[in-house]
Parts: sequence; C-alpha cells; structure tokens
Amino acid sequence: MADTASGKIEGNAILKTITIRRPDDWHLHLRDGAVLKAVLPATSTDFARAIVMPNLVPPVVTTADARAYRNRILSVLPQGHDFTPLMTLYLTEGTSPDDVEAGFRDGLVTAVKLYPAGATTNSQSGVRDIAKVYPVLERMAAIGMPLCVHGEVTDPAIDIFDREAVFIERVLEPLRRRIPELRVVMEHITTREGVEYARSAGDNLGATITTHHLIINRNAILAGGIRPHYYCLPVAKRETHRLALREAATSGDRRFFLGTDSAPHLDPLKECACGCAGIFSAPVTLSCLAHVFEEENALGRLEAFTSLNGPAFYRLPPNEKRVRLTRHDEPIAFPKSIATGDGPVTVFDPMFPIHWNVEASAG
Repeated sequence: MADTASGKIEGNAILKTITIRRPDDWHLHLRDGAVLKAVLPATSTDFARAIVMPNLVPPVVTTADARAYRNRILSVLPQGHDFTPLMTLYLTEGTSPDDVEAGFRDGLVTAVKLYPAGATTNSQSGVRDIAKVYPVLERMAAIGMPLCVHGEVTDPAIDIFDREAVFIERVLEPLRRRIPELRVVMEHITTREGVEYARSAGDNLGATITTHHLIINRNAILAGGIRPHYYCLPVAKRETHRLALREAATSGDRRFFLGTDSAPHLDPLKECACGCAGIFSAPVTLSCLAHVFEEENALGRLEAFTSLNGPAFYRLPPNEKRVRLTRHDEPIAFPKSIATGDGPVTVFDPMFPIHWNVEASAG
C-alpha cells in the first residue's frame, strides 16, 4: 500500500478516494443581491475561506463599504455552513492609506485589489496612473498587506492576447523594483510568461491560477462558433500557455495556488452582442481539479494547490477540517445552470465527463 499526500492507492488499482484539507478560494466573485444569495452556497459548501472581489456597482472602496458587504454575505450564508469571506478594497487614485491600514489592522480587510481602469468587469473606477497610488502601496508594504493585481494593460494598441505579458514588463516589474517589500498576488495568470515571472521572484510574489484556464484554451471560445460562456478576462490563450499553467499548478510549487475567479453573470448578459466576461465555475471546481491533477499524475499535490500554498502566502493557518473526494465509474451529473431571483447563471462545462465528486467533509 502506497500513501500519498492526498490519499491511498491499493496496489495498482485506480485511486478511488482522496482526502485533503478543506480548500480556500483566493479569488472569487460573489456579486450582490439575488445573485449573491443564489451562488454563495456553491462556494461555502466546499470552501472554508475566499478572497472576495470588490468590483460591485458601486465598488467596495472603503473599510466601511467592506464591512457592509461582508454583513450582506453573512446574512445569506446557509445555516450550518462554515465559511469566512476575506474582504478586499477596490484601489482608486483617491484611496486613503489610513483607511486601508485601519481596515487591515482591524482584521476586516485582507487585501487591496488593483484593477487597471477598463481592464475587466466594473473596472471603470480603477487606476489609470500607478504613480498616484504609490502612497497607498508604500503603506501596504510597511504593514505587510497583500496587493492583488489584475495583470493586464489596457492600452488599445496592445493585442488582447499580449496584455498580461506587457503588464509584467511595463507595470509589475517597475512597481516591484520601486517597492520590493510589497507583497503581490498576480491573479489569474494565463501565460507562460506569467508562470516564468512568478517563478523568478522571491517570497513576496505569488500567483493564482483558475480552474477554467487549466482546462480551456482560446479555441473553446472561438472554434466552431462563438461560445460566450467560455469568454473571460483575462481571455484564455494558446494551448502552449494552458500547458504551462497546468505544469505550474500541479508542480507543488508554493508560489502557485487556487483562485477560481468564479464570476457569475446572468445568461442574458452573457448571450448578447456585447457579452460580459466571466465563468461561473464554483459548483464544479473541486471535481474538475481532481480530474486535471489525475491526468497529470499529480493527485498527491492537489492539496498543496487548493489548501496549503494560499494560506502560506496570506500568512494564515491551513484549515483543520478535511474534504473527501471520490472517483465514480460513471460520470457525475451537475446542474447546467443555477436559478437566481434575477435569472439563470450558466455553470462552467469542462467539456469532459466528470467522475470526481465531493462526498463529505472528513472532520
């Protein structure tokens, strides 16, 4: 009998059950109102904590905003669910360093989110001139508060498939040279360049990888017709980049950890002439990840990616409770969409049969 970090294998038999520490999601969109109430259980059932994105309308820009949003999340948390939302502030050129520090020291705010203005959903209030937020970033560096970065330039002269690589060169590297003590998370990296840059850095840099970027490349969006439910930002890239992400995620390297970027949008807002960017993957994430890690012969490193590396970067303890996943011979059925009070939200379809299912918490 051989033991792995996440389960046991009997002889040469197919691994049927794996047990890991309860995971966390280090990049999550919960929205608000009826959508929040409908999608929250998809995360709180399986995940203990999540970094909650602040790009609401209006955005979460102050500690008072974060407190109010956190209260709204907790007010619709299903009874019996053990889940902690980790709040973030939306960085603007008017953000107060004192307010940021107060929220962090109070334990209410975990991180600050940098959106380049116009980069993604509800990012119009984001940063246009990075120099104008240096006082906030310098304060964050001094107190050890992480900066979560949407790493894309918005220069219209830059091809959408090149925006991440150019952001690293033009914005991120100069920023980290100027404030080397600043702890930065490169969120939802999508390129080989992102992987290589994360690996070249020290302990102050981490990178999240989404479920869907491990599974789809840009053909899923464009080949054979436009498929709006695979459209996300950062947009999925070439197959070579997807393979680089898979190698990084399954390597066990502490720099890489799960941030689903699960981003629900109502179907009418996705299926239109100018559809929203975002993939709602929360209901199937753990099952899809088990599939990916099994394909890469790396099930023993699933726990590091989902449950250990993220807490280590955020200087939080890993969760004590466990989650058990079981591999079934027959595919598992998942809902194609989730109903909300405002309309349906389509669930991510990985385009392969799912055999892994979250069976229970193992205590």
